[in-house]
Amino acid sequence: MTLSLKIAGAPASADRSAALIAVARAAADLRRGGLVVIEAAGAAALVLAAETADDAGLQRLRALAAGAGRIALTRQRARALGFGAAPGGGVVAPVLAPDLPAAALLRLADPTAGEVVNLGHGEDAPSAIVTLAEAAVELAKLARLLPAAALGPLGSPSPAELADWAAAQGLLRVSAAHIADYPDAVAATLRPVGEARVPLVQAETTRIVAFRPADGGVEHLAIVIGEPSPAEPVLTRLHSECFTGDLLGSLRCDCGDQLRGAIGEIARRGSGVLLYLAQEGRGIGLINKLRAYGLQDRGADTVEANRQLGFEADERLYRPAAEMLRQLGILKVRLMTNNPAKVAGLERCGIAVAERVPLVFPANPHNDRYLATKATRFGHLF
Repeated sequence: MTLSLKIAGAPASADRSAALIAVARAAADLRRGGLVVIEAAGAAALVLAAETADDAGLQRLRALAAGAGRIALTRQRARALGFGAAPGGGVVAPVLAPDLPAAALLRLADPTAGEVVNLGHGEDAPSAIVTLAEAAVELAKLARLLPAAALGPLGSPSPAELADWAAAQGLLRVSAAHIADYPDAVAATLRPVGEARVPLVQAETTRIVAFRPADGGVEHLAIVIGEPSPAEPVLTRLHSECFTGDLLGSLRCDCGDQLRGAIGEIARRGSGVLLYLAQEGRGIGLINKLRAYGLQDRGADTVEANRQLGFEADERLYRPAAEMLRQLGILKVRLMTNNPAKVAGLERCGIAVAERVPLVFPANPHNDRYLATKATRFGHLF
């Protein structure tokens, strides 16, 4: 019995598709340095990504805002800056100095951009502002930017008033609830859009299936080797894309070894699936991964570097992989990984893991510290 695609559930509703597209468009506007409006619980704010802001954008935000501007930062980044943020997740939103230029805003977000200004501790932000700040940070992450943004509070306009005002200003509106729902919602809409036989050096009987979400976002790939049977646990590898390791052969990580090693091992054992997931740098993106490398060169380990940038140590999601497996008819796997978090993450998403299959390769002088960090900070089993 071979795998056949099984579309899981109906296509996304019109309302849900519209919400996904609204979030995707808002993220694109942030990447271009544009302003967007986020609304939540009767409040609203203008948002400008710290990484792409310029002085004209900041001036416009201040001119349109109904109150003092704020800077939304993750607690990890705030602690790295010495702002005295309490431990835990979430964000802080200190007041943004009225004359702070865009270059200084970038330095607050990016530890590789130079010396930062001292904002002090600032006053506690109202709960409505914190909610909007959390949504702004998540939207910046979805835009593959540093998780920091300037906020311009707009008070509590009615939905109709806010819609008219935003339209008059030429600004996109997006709901904080839709931003929070986006990762799971977009994963649920993944559908196969292309398939072909692609013989590989180590696995000649291979086909690749591409999956795309309903918002038209980035595709994930299923590399199906041999003829795996869903009647028994399928040997499976979840591989997060790594441009530097997979394509360039970087010695800073073991990703290239794991990719090619997994393909070869699956072929040797007869059949299986490798999911090639668009989650570069443990989900922080290629540019931020390069920034993290710069911080590692200054002495930080992988975990510390991610947190200095304002991210969690690992930002990857497992819902896309689970959806792809379900649509391939796979509900139980033998998971090829050294990372217990992958086992737990996939099982939380409804895929049973019958066995963990190790995938270990020798260290080299460039990645021995990286592999040691995987073991001591992430709990990888080597």
